[in-house]
Amino acid sequence: MAAKAGRIGRASLGAGLLAGLLVIGWGLERHFLYFPTRTLASTPAAHGLAAEDLDLRAEDGVRLRGWRLRGAGRRALLYFHGNAGNAADRLDRARILVGRLGLDVFLVDYRGYGLSEGEPSEEGLYRDARAVYAAARERGFGPDRIVLFGESLGSAVAIDLATRFESEAVVLETPFLSIAEMARVHYPFVPAFLIRSRYDNAAKIGRVAAPKLFLVAERDEVAPPEQGRRLYELAAPPKTLYVIPRAGHNDTYVVGGEEYWKKWEELLTR
Repeated sequence: MAAKAGRIGRASLGAGLLAGLLVIGWGLERHFLYFPTRTLASTPAAHGLAAEDLDLRAEDGVRLRGWRLRGAGRRALLYFHGNAGNAADRLDRARILVGRLGLDVFLVDYRGYGLSEGEPSEEGLYRDARAVYAAARERGFGPDRIVLFGESLGSAVAIDLATRFESEAVVLETPFLSIAEMARVHYPFVPAFLIRSRYDNAAKIGRVAAPKLFLVAERDEVAPPEQGRRLYELAAPPKTLYVIPRAGHNDTYVVGGEEYWKKWEELLTR
């Protein structure tokens, strides 16, 4: 009886340790994946942009804040930013998207970022994207006038949205295959069972019918360029791959210069 009790005790202790490890691991995953800031470092006005303040509600009631940056009114670009900072940090690039390409840019923070409520999660970010898409439709932009743009983690948000709703085109910058594949590169010591977030672009990209532009940074130190190339290979036509010479993860359009913007223009005038 004592031996049996000892085995039961050890089993209970093992189960408790595993449960504790899961809780700790899942909590750490969020810190490894999301790096939001709450303070807005800039405003549209500081960049000479005319803006409509957006105050949206996701399907689960989470309040989202951001802007519609007014361009020529012909096309809406839904801009899904990366996992660090907030929407205000993307205003410089948004200025070029508005000024050079004439796009109306919908730049809204995910839950837990900037002035948006809540905490980030994979399903939460997908809900946020759907709220932004709905906002563009409500303002008169049909699917054939909506372009989806995702950078880094935002590429996964854009891909998921593109599998659910029609759009004119999809631009994916510094994309990756999945969180599991990224973890193997950056956190090889983390057991696979602790990784709950999937962001499985490799499994979804084949279902994206819209024309696609893949912008891969040649010297990307975060999202390995070979993952972007592989994602391009898995995608169905029409598709274009542009590897930005000498660019790293965070300086794509700066290093890419004129050729970078020409790729955007080729996509939009096709």
